[in-house]
Amino acid sequence: MINLSSFIDFHAGRSPERLAIVFGEARIGYGELSRRVALTAGWLGERGIGEGDVVAVLMKNSAAFVEIAIAVGHVGGVFLPINFRLSADEVGYIAANSGTKLLIADEELAAGAALAGNVVLVDAAARADSTRLGNGAAPAPRVARKPGDLFRLMYTSGTTDRPKGVMHSYENFYWKCSDHIVALELNAGNRLLVTGPLYHVGAFDLPGMAVLWVGGMLCILRDFSAEAALAAIARERLDGAWLAPVMTSAMLAAAPTSGLDLTSLRWVVGGGERTPEARIRSFGESFPRARYVDAYGLTETCSGDTLMEAGREIEKIGSVGRALAHVEISIRDEEGRALPAGEAGEICLRGPKITRGYWNDPAKTEAAFHGDWFRSGDMGYLDGDGFLFLTDRLKDMIISGGENIASSEVERVIFELPQVREVAVIGAPDERWGEKPVAFVVLEPGAELSLEALRDHCRARLAAFKAPREIVLRENLPRNPSGKVLKRLLRDEFRA
Repeated sequence: MINLSSFIDFHAGRSPERLAIVFGEARIGYGELSRRVALTAGWLGERGIGEGDVVAVLMKNSAAFVEIAIAVGHVGGVFLPINFRLSADEVGYIAANSGTKLLIADEELAAGAALAGNVVLVDAAARADSTRLGNGAAPAPRVARKPGDLFRLMYTSGTTDRPKGVMHSYENFYWKCSDHIVALELNAGNRLLVTGPLYHVGAFDLPGMAVLWVGGMLCILRDFSAEAALAAIARERLDGAWLAPVMTSAMLAAAPTSGLDLTSLRWVVGGGERTPEARIRSFGESFPRARYVDAYGLTETCSGDTLMEAGREIEKIGSVGRALAHVEISIRDEEGRALPAGEAGEICLRGPKITRGYWNDPAKTEAAFHGDWFRSGDMGYLDGDGFLFLTDRLKDMIISGGENIASSEVERVIFELPQVREVAVIGAPDERWGEKPVAFVVLEPGAELSLEALRDHCRARLAAFKAPREIVLRENLPRNPSGKVLKRLLRDEFRA
């Protein structure tokens, strides 16, 4: 059988007391996790959930989130995690578009689930133990699934359009796990910090559940704070983590004065945007035995298509690493023709962990592929050694006076200014040039930056036409859960 519950039961049968999940005061062994999954699956069966039925969750991180995810597949259902930051209208759209049969939501998120139909609310007790939902339901037998069966739907963040339902099969998920196990050398001794939102592929998949596949432990934090994450690393001797960029920045700032022993940490997988070089170079100052693993991946690929290799971080600085064992990357032009090393184009991928398309949307599925190559919508190039370098999103390319400007290139230069904490560059309408680059900047506390100083700095490092024509100072930048800046919102703000 290929259900996720099958590997939980495997470890439960051999090492039932081995720790699988830590969540608050709860410390759950594999034997107990197996029991909870079977009982929660029984409750789902009593509510009419069976093969092919979509069960959505609108939940923050908890032990129950993981237990429900596994239990849905145990009865043959399809798991659908939803971003809990979405509005009720957005949740309602996803529930309707996916054909959700049951939505399970945290009590505090009830308002967001108001338009979703059949809803069950989860209280604090059930967050720590999903069997409290079942009121004595009998354990359910496992419904066998096949490699090509649908395991999960995940709706993209919708930065440019209505969210699309990405289809993940069991085959996609297990090939993803195997690639991450090989690349990160995972084993039963791994103890993973889970502080990113579990509805996102970064937390659930990179490497996420792969750690349970090999018999390791997940330490789940309900909400992120740098202090709580650092304390968990020290207390539980955690050795790995996936972090969104804003999380990494906060933890790097807090670690030196925390007074905590953080030497257990071996690696942090990052990504979500082009990583500032200073972050890579200074990572070891805050985490003395850890390395920062820059990565590239997509919801459509179950995340983590490239990872930077140990020892190559400085040599290949600016790269997000090489393709993993069962991922192929090709750089292609608008017509789908392969481009040579060093030439930028659209990043295209193929391999067994890549989605077969979008839920009930053949037109968008067809548009997303060049033959069997998935079109990422990201721009980049491969060097002669196969290392991937990101340059921009296709939609974020600025065209000013007929010249192409990669916003990430301008951002990289602005990041060099010591008074800049965060920056995002967009293309704004301009009567003369068509578009002009505009910089949205978050300054360090007490810092100042004028447009003139910014332009002088950029002109010293870039062609004059790439220097921002305007600067907008903000307290923060809008980001999606994976840490990517929502430039659509910045464009809308500027137009307004």
